[in-house]
Amino acid sequence: MLAATVRVAGDLDLAEECVQEAYAAALRGWPRDGVPSSPAAWLTTTARRRAVDALRRAGTLRSKLPLLVEPEESVTDARDDGADAVPDDRLRLIFTCCHPALAQEAQVALTLRLVCGVPTPDVAKAFLVPETTMAARVTRAKKKITGARIPYRVPRPAELPDRLRAVLAVVHLLFTTGHTAPSGPDLVRADLVDRALHLARMLHELMPDEPEARGLLALLLVTDARRATRLDDTGRLRRLPEQDRSRWDRAAMAEAHDLIVAGLRGGRAGRYVLQAAIASLYAQAPSFDRTDWPQLVTLYDRLLEVWPSPVVALNRTVPLAMAAGLQAALAEVERLESDPVLAGYHYLPAVKADLLRRTGQLALARQAYAGALALAANETERAFLSEQLAELDPAGRPGLV
Repeated sequence: MLAATVRVAGDLDLAEECVQEAYAAALRGWPRDGVPSSPAAWLTTTARRRAVDALRRAGTLRSKLPLLVEPEESVTDARDDGADAVPDDRLRLIFTCCHPALAQEAQVALTLRLVCGVPTPDVAKAFLVPETTMAARVTRAKKKITGARIPYRVPRPAELPDRLRAVLAVVHLLFTTGHTAPSGPDLVRADLVDRALHLARMLHELMPDEPEARGLLALLLVTDARRATRLDDTGRLRRLPEQDRSRWDRAAMAEAHDLIVAGLRGGRAGRYVLQAAIASLYAQAPSFDRTDWPQLVTLYDRLLEVWPSPVVALNRTVPLAMAAGLQAALAEVERLESDPVLAGYHYLPAVKADLLRRTGQLALARQAYAGALALAANETERAFLSEQLAELDPAGRPGLV
């Protein structure tokens, strides 16, 4: 709705207001008149009409106050220019919000919040920053759009590559937020996962020669291929060694493999191609124990060269423990504990707890599990961490659970 309305409004704030007014009108009218046969179409049409009315009122105001500065582009030009370059409304709006005048983090945060409907607390968790920081970042981005008079204009085809990096980050974080919801009762938000997959596929179709667009689609496909096996029949979280590989989506894995091979042959691989290669290597192994751990460490080393993220370094400790030993992995985790970016990242103490437990340091493992539990907000993950904690008694001996 927002994506369709902003094409008429030419302004994100106005489009948001019109969408909210459409919902309010539905709440008032539908109980009395009945729900229309196509609720989504009714809401979108109502929002767009309110945007047109607002623009007409603004046009009248401008005609009476000629001292106001006229925008450089008309609403019609801003709406129509380049529309054929990006055929999907939502993807078009993502490209539009990823304006180079904004810092990339602001582009991604604003787009996730406005276009993808991700709540501000979840956007903050995706960026590993406090909620107040993220709320202020989104507000500043919107103010800059208004203050700098950045128009809503679909980027021309030649401008798309300059915005691709931010757009890829938006789709990736949208998928990540759906693959493991930062908060709430459900482990997976299928609506966000499916939306991200749709956008990634359209992005690849739009820019088929872009290796990172190809890599992102591969990463999403191979990661989502395990969706059906991540929980057992009771809703309990299953770790990778416990998952039934025969139930993984082989068609998605095969498609991802072909995309990865093409990406690796295209020259120096970027972060999404390398992430996809890592996920595929995990998935292609005949069993967890027979995974090619040294090759995974090598791929992670290459990924850190192109994307030096502490989260990547933490993920690397999982294959490192299998390839170089538990103590080597534990030393790396302890080194990462000093990184302020990971201060509120519950996977850091969770990984440390698992390593401590496997090395027999059960009292310290309990402390680490408790730390992870205090930081986790997803109920499925909290239940899993509570289960792990319950298996160790306060004295540090194996529990009877």
